[in-house]
Amino acid sequence: MRDDPGSVFNEPALFLQALANGRRLHVLTLLNQAEWDVTSLAAAVGLSQSALSQHLAKLKAAGLVTIRREAQTIWYRCNSKAVNDILMLLALKFHVPADTSEAA
Repeated sequence: MRDDPGSVFNEPALFLQALANGRRLHVLTLLNQAEWDVTSLAAAVGLSQSALSQHLAKLKAAGLVTIRREAQTIWYRCNSKAVNDILMLLALKFHVPADTSEAA
């Protein structure tokens, strides 16, 4: 039995699904520039901590963010050069902010 030739697209599809939300793109734009804790990040993107946690879980499941624990604080950061490349492409194509100074 042959492997499904379309299965090679599963990982890219997961990556694109994680990006297919305006709020998550905003979150990734910020996380691509610096490490953030949930409280500060929620305030910056205008989401409740609960809603942000759901978005962060999807980004983490797609391997796009990493976490670092420091005492009671969890810090998040983008860990994908591919995300940086996509954000730059979106900035050029759609004139959206590619960094935090433009997103603020």
